[in-house]
Amino acid sequence: MKTVSRREFVATTAAVGAGAMLRVPAFALRNQSTGAGSPAASKAAGHEVVVPQASPFPMKNVRLRPGAFSAAAEANRKYLKTLPPDRLLHTFRLTANLPSSAEPLGDWEKPDCELRGHFAGGHYLSACALAFASSGDEELKRNGDLMVAELAKCQAQHKNGYLSAFPQELFDRLRDGVNVWAPYYTIHKVMAGHLDMYTLAGNEQALDTVEKMARWVRSWSDPLSEQQMQRVLLVEYGGMGEVLANLYGLTGKREYLDLAQRFDKKGFFDPLAAHRDELKGLHVNTHVPQVIAAARLYELTGNKRYWNIANYFWNEVTSERSFCTGGTSSFELWRSDPGVLSTQLSSETAEDCCVYNMMKLTRHLFAWSPQAQYMDYYERVLFNHRMGTIDPESGTTVYYLPLGNGYSKIYAKPFDSFWCCNGTGAEEFVKLTDTIYFHDDSSIFVNLYIASEVKWTEKGIRVLQQTSFPEEQGTTLLVSAEKSVEIDLKLRVPYWAKSGSVRVNGRPIPAFANPGSYLVLRGPWKDGDRIELSLPMHLHAATIPDKESLQAAMYGPLVLAARFEEEPREKWYRHFASEEKQEPSPTLQFKGKHDNPTSWLEPAGGELTFRAASQNQAVAFVPLSSIVHERYSVYHEIHDSNS
Repeated sequence: MKTVSRREFVATTAAVGAGAMLRVPAFALRNQSTGAGSPAASKAAGHEVVVPQASPFPMKNVRLRPGAFSAAAEANRKYLKTLPPDRLLHTFRLTANLPSSAEPLGDWEKPDCELRGHFAGGHYLSACALAFASSGDEELKRNGDLMVAELAKCQAQHKNGYLSAFPQELFDRLRDGVNVWAPYYTIHKVMAGHLDMYTLAGNEQALDTVEKMARWVRSWSDPLSEQQMQRVLLVEYGGMGEVLANLYGLTGKREYLDLAQRFDKKGFFDPLAAHRDELKGLHVNTHVPQVIAAARLYELTGNKRYWNIANYFWNEVTSERSFCTGGTSSFELWRSDPGVLSTQLSSETAEDCCVYNMMKLTRHLFAWSPQAQYMDYYERVLFNHRMGTIDPESGTTVYYLPLGNGYSKIYAKPFDSFWCCNGTGAEEFVKLTDTIYFHDDSSIFVNLYIASEVKWTEKGIRVLQQTSFPEEQGTTLLVSAEKSVEIDLKLRVPYWAKSGSVRVNGRPIPAFANPGSYLVLRGPWKDGDRIELSLPMHLHAATIPDKESLQAAMYGPLVLAARFEEEPREKWYRHFASEEKQEPSPTLQFKGKHDNPTSWLEPAGGELTFRAASQNQAVAFVPLSSIVHERYSVYHEIHDSNS
């Protein structure tokens, strides 16, 4: 792009023809390529050695505005406030030989469950810290501070840094190869919760607790040979590598980095480093956190092997092993060869935790190389899977988002479930602000179209995003600034946007960017500037890779589902593995063109509502995320009318 003067620029975009050039006074637009490129390792401030090309704003600088996302966040915070700290602390106190008369929590937090403590002392702490950072919720911060103080008392009773709701005997079984559920998985959650309370809520005691836990982990693992440690790593261990790497990043203590790398599972990492997909048969949520650890270790060491592992894994899973929602897994596993998904649709496709961790991994890759493809995926997962998993009444979430035919969503019981997915759900819905905006030294990336505002204190600018997207097909950005600010605003043009337009202070800009890229508006910006982005949505198909006729309909970023009858209320909240199994419905079949959903689907007059067109059956289609208690179907057989 050639600069004509400080106030006048030349813009070239494919939207106006190859090589065409437009003069656009006061603003520059450029189409930021989505081409591949790995980040270069170099010395950076702190203990990271890889300089990010883009960084998220601190969560305290981003706030949600009224809308669907703020409503979901509020439902989640309301639920978190119903959980009494004494009940959450109960099994920790018993394990530490401290008195407790509290009523025990149920299911995965029961006093005899080998995973107890993962939610109560882990996810809950993270959720409290995230809620304070993202919304300023003082009540949840106080609850988190109380939990940290009381858990420190439990840790003191053990006298060796150990802290858990189950006894150390479970780790003896792990060391000896005796069957045990996943003790390090739980320890990771407890450590991560404390680390979040330190980094996001400023609780100094939490850092002391997590360092003592890390030293206990080292004392447990040091006597083990490398062969013994690799055997230990065959049992699910969550994000131990990530949390220890984060602890090194905060403290600079080399022992934590060395300890983090002891949790590198060679049998999993080696094929990925060689670009081999050997994922079939693996438990999905055991392994995605290990890749997040690799991503973090790349940032802290600059070792390109870790980058290679994370980059290949993300590309393989999102292109070959993900459904239309962006979700991955079937019955918690990758059960098929790459690209073979038509046989994997069930009541247990796909698991929430896997999505939570894939979103975390995506943030790392975007920071290294801020390409729109990462946020296209993130949007797909967020608007379909994540927003489709919370119950607005109870604030609880599901374990699976079924993609088989005729199933309904099963939500957790508020005090009697505490599945792993409820824990990650409790975190997800208090951190909805963390990816909307990123920045580099001179730009704001507007990644997601969500009613919100961001403050860039150092630059003296605030951007307010007014939108009801996706009901509204676009967004409006309002600038507040005390003085003129020289930054770029980079607006993501999604992969699904066939067309679009932008106005600045009411004036149309005669250029646009390609789908799957960023439209860059260059300032200077002044107080009161207004940017209006239009992104018309259209119907398009999401086809199962190994079966062209089996497909889901999408409208813009939204997965559309055929909506059936509502389930009786007594079936809304129950155990996901209840003996009463849901019976699937036959796959719906429609006549139309494989590459054109408008041949069998048409608008029904309501907001984001469609109906089957010229078919033998009357079926209503709505966004999957708007279905709460009804049975539904996502994938359908389309019989090509031309064949």
